[in-house]
Amino acid sequence: MSQDQDKLGRSERNSSESEDDQQDTLDNPEQSVRKKIRQNTPSPSRGNMPQASPPQFVSVEELMETAKGVTNMVLAHEIVVDRSFQIKPAELPENSLEKRVRDIVHRAFWECLEAQLKEDPPSYDHAIKLVGEIKEALLSFLLPGHTRLRNQITESLDLELIKQEAENGALDISKLAEFIIGMMGTLCAPARDEEIKKLKEIHEVVPLFRAIFSVLDLMKMDMANFAVSSIRPHLMQQSVEYERKKFQELYEKQPNSLDFVTEWLQEAADDLRSKIPPAVSEGTASSPRTPVLCPLAIQNHAYLKLLKWDHLRKPFPETVLMDQTRFQEMQLELGQLVLTGAVLLVTFNAAAAALSGLPGFTDKLKTAIRVLLTGLHHPSFNLTEALATISEKVCAEVSSCLSQHGFTPFTLEKETVLKGQIQALANPDNSICKLIDSRSQVFLDSYLASGYQKSILAIPGGLGPIQQELEEIAVKYARLVNYNKMVFSPYYDAVLSNILNKEEQGKLEDD
Repeated sequence: MSQDQDKLGRSERNSSESEDDQQDTLDNPEQSVRKKIRQNTPSPSRGNMPQASPPQFVSVEELMETAKGVTNMVLAHEIVVDRSFQIKPAELPENSLEKRVRDIVHRAFWECLEAQLKEDPPSYDHAIKLVGEIKEALLSFLLPGHTRLRNQITESLDLELIKQEAENGALDISKLAEFIIGMMGTLCAPARDEEIKKLKEIHEVVPLFRAIFSVLDLMKMDMANFAVSSIRPHLMQQSVEYERKKFQELYEKQPNSLDFVTEWLQEAADDLRSKIPPAVSEGTASSPRTPVLCPLAIQNHAYLKLLKWDHLRKPFPETVLMDQTRFQEMQLELGQLVLTGAVLLVTFNAAAAALSGLPGFTDKLKTAIRVLLTGLHHPSFNLTEALATISEKVCAEVSSCLSQHGFTPFTLEKETVLKGQIQALANPDNSICKLIDSRSQVFLDSYLASGYQKSILAIPGGLGPIQQELEEIAVKYARLVNYNKMVFSPYYDAVLSNILNKEEQGKLEDD
C-alpha cells in the first residue's frame, strides 16, 4: 500500500462532481449517502483552510473500525429519520459487469445441478447442499419459543439421513420439496402467500429449487424489515446519544472533522449580520454598534442555507452529511413548488382572482403544471419549452373555466399577456419567482422558529395556492433540522462560541 493510501483522507474532495453523479444521487439515495460520506470525509488537507492539527497516521485496522462506525451510524440514522425506511434487495444495473458475472455463475451452478440429476444413477451432492442451506434459512426464521417447528425442520431435513437415502436410491426429492414449501407457507408473511402458491405449481426439480431460493430471499427481507420496525421505537429513545457518541469517535480520529461545519456557521453568521442594520449606541448617533447575534438564529439560518446549497461545487457540512440527499430532495421539491406558485400567481392576477376560489380549479392547474415540470432539475430539461407548453395549457384551462362559470371571456390580448408573463418566469432574475422564493424562505424560517406552532403562523401573501405543499415541506424540514440539532448541539455550541468570541475580541481590539 502506498504512502498516500496510508494517510487518512489525503485526497481532496473534487470540487465539481459530474452531472451523472447528481442523477445517481436522486435515483439511489441510500447508495448516494454512503458515496457522499466517502467523498466528503474530512481530511487534514483543506486547500487554503487553516489546519487545527498536523496530519495524523492511522493503521488499516483503525481505518476499518472507523468505516464500520460510519456504516452503523448511517443505518441507525436512516431507521430513525425515515419512518418508511425498509431494507430492499440489491438490484445490479442492467448490462453491468457485476450483473453479467453473477448471471453467468448462477446459470453455471443450476446447469451443473441439472446435469447431476440427469446422471444414471442421479447424483444428489449439489441438491443435498441446497437442502442444507434451505434448512438453515428456515431455522433462522424461528423465534426461541418455536420448539415444535424447530424439531420438525431438524427431523425432516436431517442431512445425514437424506445422504443415506440418496446412496440407497430411496431419496424422494418431491417429498422434501413438499415439506419445505409447507414450512415456508407456515413461516412467511401473508404478503408471500401468492409466491408460496406458485411454488406448488412447479414440478421440475431445478426450476423449483431456484424459485424456492428466490422466495426465501424475499422472506429474509421481510424478517429484516420486521426487525427494523421492532427496534425503531427503542432506537428513537437512544438515537441522539448513539449518533453523538459515534460522531465523537470519528471526531477523535479526525480532529479536523468540523472544518466545513465551522465554515457553514461562519457564513450564516456573516449573512445575518449583513441583513441586520447596526444599532446606534446610546447618545452617539455617529457611533453604530454591531448587534449581538443569537446562536439559535444563526443555526436556523445555517439550516435554511442548506436549501440553497451548491451540491456540485461546495462540500456539505460534516454533521448533516448523512442527510445531504434529503436536503437536496427538499431543495429540488421547493424549486419546483416556487415555479408552480409563480405560474399560479401571474395566472390569477391576469385572469381574475375569482377563479382561485372555484372548487378544484387550483388543484387542476397545479397537477397540470407539476406534470409539465417533471424532470425540472435534469440537465436536459428545457425550461423555456416547458413554460411555453404550460402557458398554452393554463390559458386553455382559464378560458374554459371562465366560459363555464359565466365570467367575462378571456380576450386574445389578455391571453397573449398571460402567456408572456408565464414564459418570462424562465429568467433567473424574474421578480415574481424571486418574490415567491423569498417568501417561501421566510415561511420555512418562521416555521422552524415557531416550534411547530402552526396556529401562530400566517402564510405570506401570494403563497396561498401552494400553502398545503409548502407546509408539507416545512414539516419534513423542521423535523429533520430539529433532530440534527438535538444530536449535534454540543458541537454547534462550541463552534458558535468560538465564532462569536473571536468577533467580540476583534471589536475590543478595534476599540
